[in-house]
Amino acid sequence: MKTHFRNIVRAVPTILPLITGAGFAAAQEPPGVMIELSSAEAKDDGCLLNFLIENSNPDDISSAVYEVVLFGKEGEVSLLTLLDFAELPTGRPRVRQFQFNDRKCDQIGGILINGAATCESNGNSTDACMDGLRLKSRLETEMIG
Repeated sequence: MKTHFRNIVRAVPTILPLITGAGFAAAQEPPGVMIELSSAEAKDDGCLLNFLIENSNPDDISSAVYEVVLFGKEGEVSLLTLLDFAELPTGRPRVRQFQFNDRKCDQIGGILINGAATCESNGNSTDACMDGLRLKSRLETEMIG
C-alpha cells in the first residue's frame, strides 16, 4: 500500500499540469493574435461588446486597429467600422470594450474581422496582426475572418 501511495505522489508533479492544462496550452499556442468575443451587455440604447485579445507573437504589437463588420440577424451588413485594440504586449491578455449605439445586442448576428487597418509591431513582422489570427466567441454571435 505504501509503495502505491509513493508512486502516486511522485506522479503528481508530472500529471498535474496535464490535468489542469497549466503549461500545456502555452507550449502549443501558435504565434499570432487571438480575439475572443467574450460578452455582450445591453447599455443605454446600444450594445457593449467585450473582447479578450492575446498576442502570442514573439514581439509586442504597439498598435492594432482592425476593420470590423457587424452583420444583422439576417446576415445583412449592418456596420463597417474600425476598432482600436491599442497596444498588445506579447504573452499578456487584454480586454477591450466597444460601445455600439443604436444597435441592440440581439440584433448582431455575426462579426467579421475584415483585416488590420493598422498594425505596428516592435519586431520584424509586418503582418503580426493577421498572420495566425484566431477568432473565438463565447456567444451565439459568430466571429469570422
